[in-house]
Amino acid sequence: MQKHKKKSFFNKEMAGIILSLAWPTMLEQLMQTTVQYIDTAMVGTLGTGATAAVGSTGTINWLVSGSIGALSIGFLSYIAKACGAKDLRNAKRAAAQAVLMVLVVGSFFTLLTVGLSSQIPVWMQVEQEIQELAGRYFLILYAPMLFRTASIIFGNVLRAVGDTKTPMKIGVIVNIVNVILNFLFIYPVRKVEIWGKTVTIYGTGWGVLGAAAASATAFCIGGIIISIVLFRHPMISPKGHSIKPQWDILQPCLKVAIPNMLQRFGTSLGYVFFAAMINSVGEVATAAHTIANTVESLFYIPAFGMQTAAATLAGNAYGAKDGKRMKALSHMFIPIEVTLMFITGSALFAVAPIFMGVFSQNEAVITLGATVLRMVAVSEPFYGFSIIVEGFMQGVGKTKEPFVYNIIGMWGIRIVGTFVCTQLLGLGLVSAWACMISHNLLLFMLFLIAYVKDSWNPLSVVRDRV
Repeated sequence: MQKHKKKSFFNKEMAGIILSLAWPTMLEQLMQTTVQYIDTAMVGTLGTGATAAVGSTGTINWLVSGSIGALSIGFLSYIAKACGAKDLRNAKRAAAQAVLMVLVVGSFFTLLTVGLSSQIPVWMQVEQEIQELAGRYFLILYAPMLFRTASIIFGNVLRAVGDTKTPMKIGVIVNIVNVILNFLFIYPVRKVEIWGKTVTIYGTGWGVLGAAAASATAFCIGGIIISIVLFRHPMISPKGHSIKPQWDILQPCLKVAIPNMLQRFGTSLGYVFFAAMINSVGEVATAAHTIANTVESLFYIPAFGMQTAAATLAGNAYGAKDGKRMKALSHMFIPIEVTLMFITGSALFAVAPIFMGVFSQNEAVITLGATVLRMVAVSEPFYGFSIIVEGFMQGVGKTKEPFVYNIIGMWGIRIVGTFVCTQLLGLGLVSAWACMISHNLLLFMLFLIAYVKDSWNPLSVVRDRV
C-alpha cells in the first residue's frame, strides 16, 4: 500500500502541471538574457567607452530590481496560499495592495535613482571622462521606474495564480520592442544593401543615450500592458478593492518579503565586493570573470524557472492544507530539477571554451574562463537542489531561513575566502571561483538538512505530532 502511494507521487499529470508553470518563466528569462547579449553587442559597436558607460552601473540595477523582486515574493506567497484555500476575495484584496506597493515603491525608487543619477557613476568609480555619459544613461534608464516596478510585482501576482504565460508574452513584447528601438535609436540614418538593393534605414544616432531611451520606452510599454492585463484578469483583478493600506494583508506579505529583500540586498552587495576583489587580480582575470558570469547565466535559467513554479504550487498546497500534495510536490520537483541541472551542467562543461571564444579572442581569457566554468558546471545539480527547496520555502512564507543561509554562505565563505585567497595569498580567479562553489555547496548542505528534517514544510506530519 505504501509503495502504491509513493508511486503516485511520480505521475504524468503533476509533472505536466510543474512544467506548464515553469517553461514560460524559463522562456521569459531566456529572452531577457538574449536581449542583454544583443544590447551589449549593439552598444559595443560604439566603442569601449560606450560599453563601459552602459555596464558601469549594472550592479545598481541588480540591487534595485532584486529588491523589488524580493518584495513581490511576499505577494506571490500570500496570493498562492489564498488561492489554494479558495479564498479569492483575499487574493484580490492582496492584488489591490500590490497596486499600492507599486505606487509607493515605484515612486520611491524613481525619486532615489533619478535624484542620484549624476552621483552614482562617481560612487561606482567610473572613469572621469565617461562619468557624465554614464549618469545621463542611468537617468534615462531609471526614469520609468514606476513602470518597471509594475512589471516585476504584477508579474509575480499573475504567477501566484498559475498564470506564467501572460508575463512571458509581455516579456517577449518588451524585448522585441527594445531590440527594434535599439536599432532605430542607437545608430544614425544609414544605407544598407539588402538582396542587392540599397535601402535607407532610419535612425536618430543617439548612441548610448539611444540604448537607454529604447529600454525606457520598452519598460513603459511593458508596465502599461501588464497593468491592463491585471485589472482585466478574471481571477485576480483588484477592481472594486481599496488600495488604501490594509494591514491584515500587508503584514503577512511584508513578513515574507522583508527577509527576502534583506537576503537579496546582502547577496547583491556581496557580489559587488566579490567583483571588486577579482578586479584587483588583473585584466585577464576580470575579463574572464565577466564573460564567464554572462555565459553561466544562460545555464541557470531552468533552475529559476522551476523555482517560481515550486513557490506557486507549494503556496497553493499550503493554503489548501494538503500535506499529501506538498509531499508529492517535493518528490516530483527534486528529481526533475536535479536532472535538468545535470543536463545543463554537462552542456556547460562541454561548450565552455566555445562560449568563451564567442565573447573574447584572447587565448588567456578563453582558457581561464573555460576552466572556472567547468569547475562550476560540476556543482550545478547541487545548486539546483538548493534553488528548489528555497522556492518551496518562499511559497509557504518561510524566508528567514534562506536569508540566514545565503548571508552566511556569501559573507562567511565566498567573501572571506576570496579575500584570503586573492588579497593575502596572492592567488587568482580559480581560487575565487572555488570559494564561490564552496558557497554553493554550503547552501546545498543547509537546504538538504532542512529538506530531510522536513523543517521547510509547515504541514509536515512529523511537526504536527511534536
